Amino acid sequence: MEYACQNCNRNIIENFCSNCGQKKFKRIDRKYIGDELQYTLVHTNKGFLYSVKNILKNPGKTAREFIDGNRVNHYKPLGLVFILSGISAFISFKIIGLQKIMDSVNTSMNQNTVVMQELMNVIQHYNALIMLLFIPVLALLSKISFNDWKQNYYEHTVMNAFGMAYYVSLTILIVYPIMFICRDNLDLSFKVSAYAMVTVPFMMLYFYKNFYPEQTKKAILIRVFLKTILFAFAYIGIIIIATMELFIKYGVSGLKPPIH
Repeated sequence: MEYACQNCNRNIIENFCSNCGQKKFKRIDRKYIGDELQYTLVHTNKGFLYSVKNILKNPGKTAREFIDGNRVNHYKPLGLVFILSGISAFISFKIIGLQKIMDSVNTSMNQNTVVMQELMNVIQHYNALIMLLFIPVLALLSKISFNDWKQNYYEHTVMNAFGMAYYVSLTILIVYPIMFICRDNLDLSFKVSAYAMVTVPFMMLYFYKNFYPEQTKKAILIRVFLKTILFAFAYIGIIIIATMELFIKYGVSGLKPPIH
């Protein structure tokens, strides 16, 4: 039986309009709500877990296949980073107590200022958004570093989203459990977190070698080294700008430890 599309008035022969994609009219009832809810939950969970599983197995290959068009079963990469970053922030601040660790480190370095505490608060509350905002920066750096290897800026954006998801997933599964075990030793917990950052260039080597299997390890190493140097400068610049903004906000009082 044919139905007129409620959007463009074309006849719908099957479940969707062949002209605009509008779904065939179905009266909203209990079954409709149940079907939509079930589809949303199952589809989201399947796509999310499928993407995380494949990223952990081979992040570079997964990113390459997604960019080349194999996307139907995957969760959207930017959404994936947002959710994983939110999970990461919850575990690190609410379960492990990252702010307590950083406060201890700042106190030992005589940097327990209002500005440092405010910076940690910003990171805690806007971690997922900060991670997302970093991706366009990382995409620009990788576009510069891998400029002669065909991918455009927007493909580098997706590529770096997968790379970020890979890093955050490994942090959640490996680094955080170790930090949780060592949570009573604040200095050791901080060192575990710092050592994890040192592994990032090696993770990038693994990622890009699998993304560009046709390229030599030497060529990839040179470009990863360039991206690492560019990222270091960009990261320092962002931290300086953020700190200056907080100093402007709090003035000289931001240099003094808060009075308890």
